[in-house]
Amino acid sequence: MSTPVVPRPAATLALLRDREHGLEVLMMRRTHLAEFASGAYVFPGGAVDESDHDAALAALARGTDDPHASRVLGMPRGGLAYWIAAIRECCEEAGLLLAYDETGELVAIEGESRRAEFTKQRRALAQGLISLADLLREQRLTLATDALAYLSRWITQAGRPRRFDTRFFVARAPARQQSEHDGTELLHHAWLTPEEALARNARGEVNLLFPTIKTLQTLARFHTVDEVLAYARADRPMPAMMPRAATGREGPVTLFWGDYAYAEVGKLDPDGKGTARCEIVPGEVVRLSPRVRRVTAPNPGMMTGPGTNTYLLGDASTGIAVIDPGPAIDAHVDAIVAAAGGPIRWIFCTHTHIDHSPAAVTLKSRTGAMTFGMLALHAERQDATFHPDARLAHAERIAVAGCTLKALHTPGHASNQFCFLLEEERLLFTGDHIMQGSTVIINPPDGDMRAYFASLEALLAEDVAHIAPGHGFLMDKLPEVVERLIIHRRDRENKVLHALRAAATATVEELVPEVYDDAPARRHGIAARSLLAHLLKLEGEGRARQIAGERWTAIAP
Repeated sequence: MSTPVVPRPAATLALLRDREHGLEVLMMRRTHLAEFASGAYVFPGGAVDESDHDAALAALARGTDDPHASRVLGMPRGGLAYWIAAIRECCEEAGLLLAYDETGELVAIEGESRRAEFTKQRRALAQGLISLADLLREQRLTLATDALAYLSRWITQAGRPRRFDTRFFVARAPARQQSEHDGTELLHHAWLTPEEALARNARGEVNLLFPTIKTLQTLARFHTVDEVLAYARADRPMPAMMPRAATGREGPVTLFWGDYAYAEVGKLDPDGKGTARCEIVPGEVVRLSPRVRRVTAPNPGMMTGPGTNTYLLGDASTGIAVIDPGPAIDAHVDAIVAAAGGPIRWIFCTHTHIDHSPAAVTLKSRTGAMTFGMLALHAERQDATFHPDARLAHAERIAVAGCTLKALHTPGHASNQFCFLLEEERLLFTGDHIMQGSTVIINPPDGDMRAYFASLEALLAEDVAHIAPGHGFLMDKLPEVVERLIIHRRDRENKVLHALRAAATATVEELVPEVYDDAPARRHGIAARSLLAHLLKLEGEGRARQIAGERWTAIAP
């Protein structure tokens, strides 16, 4: 097995200027002899050198110290070196130096003799004959690190022979300097609007790397440099963007953060060979780990996504445990038995909605397996055929299939909803408590919005590496997933209160079009159930109450 290539820290800087027709960005073409991105048009940039961590340079940085820079980049220390590397590489490759003179203005490099002198210094810097600190001290300059704004982070996908962990910055180009490619690594440069650069790439006239394309697409949304800088400096999510290779129905696919299969592909194919599937196919067995497999039922739909996931734990030597046997579809039960490859001894149901538990009866009759779960408090819209052999208790640990499942009672979507934590792998099977691609419906009386909030927050105490939902692919970063769900629900709750206060009194049906104005009308009937759940939560908290008939009103704080 080959040793994984560790991404090398790097920084790149998109220099911008305003023109009458819109903002322009400096693009530079790399030589075809370059080992990385040969012939591509790029922004100035390169690897972070050891010299970029020099304390003497840090002392010359204006407006940005290492604690602040590291905080922005989300790292414990050493962040300022990325800012310094971006400025140094820009100086070496593009002939533009982001530094302040003694008056506090960006340094001017004007006139033939001054430019000739600076070109000599720049070449000496690139050859390692002088340091950036030497250049700055000689010219009595300070680094304009505060002129840079952090835009994004891109990591070269696994499996490539050369990998970089690159921080992308943006800055306004110095007005009194002239850009000039170095003639060695970079053989041509041009100031282009983002739209023009993208159009040339589409026509095959220039070659752009994917991170460059995505950055240009971001820049194309703005009309001025000030707008770009304001966006880059705003508080917003800053995930690392690392492409991942996968396989789809029509061949190779490149995935990015936000794609449903992204986390799963990263887990199943850490070396980036592109062997992991990025589509869920009913009946297809997907091995998630040496002890866990997934088979998806053929029941795709608006409420079930690609279908209900059934998970199998263990092997022929340990016996097989099944989590969520799914709907009563004979072909799916056949697929579960075929995938097991050994005796099925245990059946667990996360809850008793009709897409999760009905197959338990058939599977038990065919295998003699013992069933585990809990009956719902309310029989409406539940699987009436499910009667567990063993009733689960919260925090109970069950030894099955050569491993340990920790049962976690997480009511909210259903009163009998359980999550199961496979402790050996820190893998959390969530049923419908956490789904991929949508929030779950909270349908009173069995659904309870207050309980759902509490159950979500309770999961944060568990040590979880990946989430195995009842619908969709594996997910990671449980705290972020839970935070997004809670924020979404609180935002919806605030819309309920705002609409209720504006109307003075209203029925659920009257509130739905305003509270769910972002959902298609065909979903408003389902949305009304969750809206009622929000109202009941607000009532329990003393913030709303039901009055005559089916009307509701807000209670003043």
